[in-house]
Amino acid sequence: MAVVHPLACVEAGAELADDVEIGPFCLVRSGVRIDRGTRLLSHVVVLGNTTIGKHNTLHPFAVIGGEAQMRKDASVAGGRKALEIGDHNVFRENVTVSVAAGDGVTKIGAHNLFMAGSHVGHDVDFGSHGVVANGVQIAGHVVVEDWVTFGGLAAIAQRLRIGESAFLAGGAMCERDVPPFVIVQGDRARVRALNVIGLERRGVPAKSIAALKVAYRSLFGSSAFPRAEALSSVDRSDPFVLALVRFLER
Repeated sequence: MAVVHPLACVEAGAELADDVEIGPFCLVRSGVRIDRGTRLLSHVVVLGNTTIGKHNTLHPFAVIGGEAQMRKDASVAGGRKALEIGDHNVFRENVTVSVAAGDGVTKIGAHNLFMAGSHVGHDVDFGSHGVVANGVQIAGHVVVEDWVTFGGLAAIAQRLRIGESAFLAGGAMCERDVPPFVIVQGDRARVRALNVIGLERRGVPAKSIAALKVAYRSLFGSSAFPRAEALSSVDRSDPFVLALVRFLER
């Protein structure tokens, strides 16, 4: 049976697995589904058509499943307006995650850390093994691939794609897609270097990192050929280089 603090409010119709913990002053609305091992420490609000997986930890004043933040009245818009969260995620203080604006789904994968004050907008598709530092703002319909790290106060415009193992430096203002495996920085954010440290931490083989360095020089170096010509000349035999090339070709 779930452990619910007497000062918490869990509405009828909410579904809690047996060992879920709901701390004091939390609010869990009807229609929410929370799987085993997940803990709401205190003052957490979970709303909407929201499903939370196993072994997540939600810290005080997180609001999960709120309506989409948009100019039109999302509260009266039709559709499923769903949010699906995977396993082993940590949501620190004051994190906000919105449900989808219509028939889509806001998705968050597994093993992510969302630090205090960060925001994930409606209809975002967020992968796994990500780190989102304090104050990061991710607008609606953004796709974030796996192993991405966001520095503090970075902001991502709507409908962008952030490639796997990218590193967005603190304060990066992104108004265009971020290729995989690179570091971007600035206002407006531009590619600055290959994310070698991130690749090593992920466990990417040294051979692949070396191949990415060669590809990076061809695609982004100071003496790089025009993009179309560079793409046609890159050796695609390494799977990580192939992923980079396919991202750019899209």
